[in-house]
Amino acid sequence: MSDPVARRFLLAGFFSQLLCLGIARFAYTPLIPLMSGAGLTEALAGYLAAVNYLGYFAGALLAVRLKDWHWKFYAYRIGLIFAVLSTLATAYSSEPLFWGLWRFLAGLSSAASMLLASGLILQQLAARGAKAELGLHFAGLGLGIALVALLVELFSFATLSWDQQWLALSLLGLVLIIPAWRWLPAPQLTLFSNNTDAIPLALPRSFLWPLFLMYFCAGYGYVVTITFIVAMASINAELSGFGNWAFFALGLGAAPAALIWDRVARLSGYLVSLRWALLLNALAIVLPVLWSQSLVLFFSAFLFGISFVGCVSLMLTMAGRLLPAKPAQLMGKMTLCYGTAQVIAPAISGYLAKQSGSFDSGLLLASVITLCGAGVLTLLIRRTASDHLAMRGGR
Repeated sequence: MSDPVARRFLLAGFFSQLLCLGIARFAYTPLIPLMSGAGLTEALAGYLAAVNYLGYFAGALLAVRLKDWHWKFYAYRIGLIFAVLSTLATAYSSEPLFWGLWRFLAGLSSAASMLLASGLILQQLAARGAKAELGLHFAGLGLGIALVALLVELFSFATLSWDQQWLALSLLGLVLIIPAWRWLPAPQLTLFSNNTDAIPLALPRSFLWPLFLMYFCAGYGYVVTITFIVAMASINAELSGFGNWAFFALGLGAAPAALIWDRVARLSGYLVSLRWALLLNALAIVLPVLWSQSLVLFFSAFLFGISFVGCVSLMLTMAGRLLPAKPAQLMGKMTLCYGTAQVIAPAISGYLAKQSGSFDSGLLLASVITLCGAGVLTLLIRRTASDHLAMRGGR
């Protein structure tokens, strides 16, 4: 992007993703095996993940309810504070009740970065006449995952305990909050008035409901792998020791994914691109079940990173294009569906893992549900083949 001011907005989002998603939300995944020594069982890990996504769900509700752009901006900054606070507090907690509270706040913070920041950035870009693409913003998600996986591996090599690792990550969060806070200014209201409540969601239900159902399926498939990939490797004798590196591969795949899918959407449209992302995601989820080998795990994680970020970035960017006056509201409605699945799926998968001793059944179920989402999207594509809602990616 040639506009340096617009690039700064996107970089603020990039650093918010590093903080709120990479550290506050996803550091939990590679730290699950270490926290087992403090009493974290597979079932409790699943329930805590569900609480985290319940926080994300609550944040999505907030994004829907907030109408005023300035209140969205304040909520975004509060989310940044929650990201640092929840990471720091986890280092000084050992009770499941407190772990649940910090996981909930981390979920709220991730909603602030994913939804409120996305809407604020799109609003700022539109006010400057810049292209409405969030590739650089979402690159922070993948790099955040890769960074956390690498740091946890290095910290473990340095024999830091799980609580010392949370403390170290919170110190990094204090650095990341500075650009995320300073480089995204208060919204400009020259393009849209604050009274966006008067603007209806002028999209047919026949288009929205299949899209919401598809996103529910995508959310279910996403959350099982993202939560348990490290724990899955740790309980498999053939994959023991590869979990953090698989999470690192996932982050490497996710880092450029939004930029790649932006280009794919320009050529084939958003709906067709989403279908490809879902199909690749379903394949990535099931591969470790079919072949229990380290190379397969790495490839699966890399492919998963590419595909799940594609689903999220395409959906949120499409929301911004469909409703530029109030993108956060449509993003929030979409994320309510995505978040509902994320609350349900970890608890189910954790229970299945406890009963069977492996995550295979949970992964198979997640892959099947993701394929169902691709099927729903195929029907929607056929219905809107000649309609502008198929949405080409070009500006």
